[in-house]
Amino acid sequence: MIPRYSRPEMTAIWEPETRFRIWLEIETLAAEAMANLGQVPSSVPKALRAKGNFDIARIDEIEREVKHDVIAFLTSVAEFVGPEARFVHQGMTSSDVLDTCFAVQLTRASDILLADLDGLLEVLKRRAIEHKDTVTIGRSHGIHAEPTTFGLKLAYAYAEFQRAKTRLQTARAEVATCMISGAVGTFANVDPAVEEYVAAKLGLQPEPVSTQVIPRDRHAMFFATLGVIASSIERIAIEVRHLQRSEVREAEEFFSKGQKGSSAMPHKRNPVLTENLVGLARVVRAAAIPAMENVALWHERDISHSAAERIIAPDTTVALDFALVRLTQVMDKLVVYPKRMRTNLEQNGGIVFSGTVLLALTESGMSREDAYRVVQRNAMHAWDTDTSFRHWIEKDPQVQRALSKKKLDAAFDPSRHTRHVDTIFQRVFGNAGGPSKARRPKRKK
Repeated sequence: MIPRYSRPEMTAIWEPETRFRIWLEIETLAAEAMANLGQVPSSVPKALRAKGNFDIARIDEIEREVKHDVIAFLTSVAEFVGPEARFVHQGMTSSDVLDTCFAVQLTRASDILLADLDGLLEVLKRRAIEHKDTVTIGRSHGIHAEPTTFGLKLAYAYAEFQRAKTRLQTARAEVATCMISGAVGTFANVDPAVEEYVAAKLGLQPEPVSTQVIPRDRHAMFFATLGVIASSIERIAIEVRHLQRSEVREAEEFFSKGQKGSSAMPHKRNPVLTENLVGLARVVRAAAIPAMENVALWHERDISHSAAERIIAPDTTVALDFALVRLTQVMDKLVVYPKRMRTNLEQNGGIVFSGTVLLALTESGMSREDAYRVVQRNAMHAWDTDTSFRHWIEKDPQVQRALSKKKLDAAFDPSRHTRHVDTIFQRVFGNAGGPSKARRPKRKK
């Protein structure tokens, strides 16, 4: 990823220095296990610990000649270690190092992403509770539907990212496997105890059965999970973008002092952060396809997966890390306009209460077909003439015969739509959600 959309902690995982440092640790741990088994001299791991190092420029120089990155690395290490280096990589194949290193990198990346999700969840919870009783209009197909609360919108997002966290924890476990099993995974020239030792030291699990690579269905699941998380980011980003539209103006990204929205139009305050998030989500999601196509390798191994993984692994983890942190910042500083929400809710004189009027009429004894016809006729007239639905429904003779003013008032009461907010918040947040202000019992004087 380009620096504009990168954070140092995540990009460091994919730097050559980090990769080679992990390779060296894998080789050293394998040598320690082999020394414990009496398969290599005890001086080998000691030499690796004392003198083991590498030179990245030298590795690049050697690789230009030998056309093999692991051999180039081992040659550079040998130049530091000396004679004991002849026992390094004993019985191992390149993928033992590459795939185990990849597992370490992906688990480290996962840990950063999980921390990102925790930060986002904390903000979403706080803002959801803050706006638990902020009544706003719900929309379906982009059209006004029935009232909800802005807190419920945020609670929905919180629950969604809680699921994202659970999926990522599972995906992390999927890729946290170690392979030190030799050329085609048969342990012909390396003892299974070596793999178990290396895995334990690196916080991984031994791969139950490998070929010459760790099975790529694990990685496909991992990158698919990142793609789903990216889609969740995009969903809430689109919500913010819509709410910031000039015709809506119910919420907007924080606009800092000195910020400029347009080079040509000084009045502009554009949702650029959430627009960026939508673009980044597309990049992360795109990686799911090559990851799934990497599952089908020839026989015990080919390297058709390698080039794709060298691109998608850093790009997706770096992009998603940046996106999660940016979304957290957007939601933390999101400016909310409750008065504007109420104004939008009351457009056309309560037309959004057509459903509750329909129910009131059917409860009064009118058939559903007749009630629907009466309500829709008045709603369409209010819509077409940009007038008050409440005005026309009150004047309708059929409604006047069926409903008292008290029942009609109840049908137009927004609290009907928010009376179960506490129940939903209890399901999402437990007791942390607390009772809604409107429903808290009054203290006796």
